[in-house]
Amino acid sequence: MPRDSLQVYKPEADTCLLLKAAMAEIRPGERVLEVGTGSGLIAAELGRVAPVIATDINPHAAAAARGRGLEVIRADLLAGICGKFDLIVFNPPYLPTRPDERVDDWLEYALDGGVTGRQVIGRFAAGVGRVLAPGGRILLLVSSLTGPDEVAALFAERGYSSSLAGQERIEGEVLFVLKIRRDGH
Repeated sequence: MPRDSLQVYKPEADTCLLLKAAMAEIRPGERVLEVGTGSGLIAAELGRVAPVIATDINPHAAAAARGRGLEVIRADLLAGICGKFDLIVFNPPYLPTRPDERVDDWLEYALDGGVTGRQVIGRFAAGVGRVLAPGGRILLLVSSLTGPDEVAALFAERGYSSSLAGQERIEGEVLFVLKIRRDGH
């Protein structure tokens, strides 16, 4: 296994749950953005239905996704992204992580959600409205460890409503896919 591949998040149960929800949500011809694409599995599958642009801050993940033939922008969340997207998919770093638990490598960007697990999600919530098309939807994967009600509240403060698009119990936690829309859409 190449050393660089050890720096890329491997598809796990969370990836599969988000992919299933995204495949049920996507419509042909939509403009789709996957934030934090990792290996590119979700973007590649969605790309069979509609055009997809993917981002990742991790250069190893961006290279892995490009290896699948994807259009990938190396960016921190939505930095440098222009235009509006009908569907935005994000499996954020959601694990609550204390400073003494941090590991200084690229894989950490896929895992470290800050002390509450919501640090990156909060930054995403603050900026996603800029690239979300009218009537657009966000699919966001979160864990019971992250506090899905608290995540929904982060979006509600910004004029979004959330509903459940999928869930699965795995070792010691429950994974949720939240479908998030601007209120009134």
